[in-house]
Amino acid sequence: MADPQLRTVTRPQGNNAALRTGAVTPHGFRFTFEEVPVLVQAFRRMVRGLEFDVSEMALTTYLAAKAHGVPFSALPVFLVRGFHHGAILHNTASDVRSPKDLEGRRVGVHRGYTVTTGVWARAILQEEHGVDLGRITWVLSGDEHVAEYRPPGNVVPIEPGRSLEEMLRNGELAAVIGADIDAPDVAPLIPDPTEAGYEALRRRGLYPINHLVVVKDEVLQARPELGPQVFDAFARAKQLYVDRLSEGPLEAPTGTDRMYQRVLEETGTDPLPYGIGPNRAVLEELMRHAVSQRILDRPLPVEELFAAGTHDITA
Repeated sequence: MADPQLRTVTRPQGNNAALRTGAVTPHGFRFTFEEVPVLVQAFRRMVRGLEFDVSEMALTTYLAAKAHGVPFSALPVFLVRGFHHGAILHNTASDVRSPKDLEGRRVGVHRGYTVTTGVWARAILQEEHGVDLGRITWVLSGDEHVAEYRPPGNVVPIEPGRSLEEMLRNGELAAVIGADIDAPDVAPLIPDPTEAGYEALRRRGLYPINHLVVVKDEVLQARPELGPQVFDAFARAKQLYVDRLSEGPLEAPTGTDRMYQRVLEETGTDPLPYGIGPNRAVLEELMRHAVSQRILDRPLPVEELFAAGTHDITA
């Protein structure tokens, strides 16, 4: 039997580079990579149309999709991690000086309420700064990838024709989460957010997952061995990248490369661990916040999130 060709979407990045260059060759199948310039559009196409066999996917989008019965399953391949203290922006000319000042106000959210960066940023406001998230009205600039999801009552759409940047700069919004706003009067609300992220890593082990990998259930049902095989290919590619990080600074590193290098230096361990075991705590934390923020009705058992044959493998 010929090896299956899997239509695949994943953003080019260091831990996947070897899959694209051919330095790592999959066993038992082949990737057919498709380019989607705006990766979040691939998320939407996968959630709503199951257009790919294998797709990178935002973690909270996956949780919401799984809760609403979308027939794909994750592999514990955690492609993207990061810190979100810098995602909360405010107008420096306003009276907003601390996270607690957001209570009773309106805060913009780039795209949908279930965007993973938004979930982690709200969790930081709640956990580290004591913000009552229920006392904030969240103003969305877009809709949800999972069309069936219904947000809580304190989540509203932006008015037609308006932008988050305009509303932040004229004082209609106290802050904005997740938007790329380059303006002299807009800055992170949390001082020195980069160091705040590493301090959270050191103090409470906060190392958020942003993206993982999903595979269509019909593909896994036809070839159950593909779950471990796809995991293996991603894991071998990632190991080459981590080995390069361990050797010292990369030539022309990206900001993401520098972040993973520093996590490696701070922790002395793999900055991109794959598998349920080393990531169970952060997965359960994200689900706890998803329930608290009314994205999920209840926590989902971790093993139910991941394809059979991948529950006990790590890399």
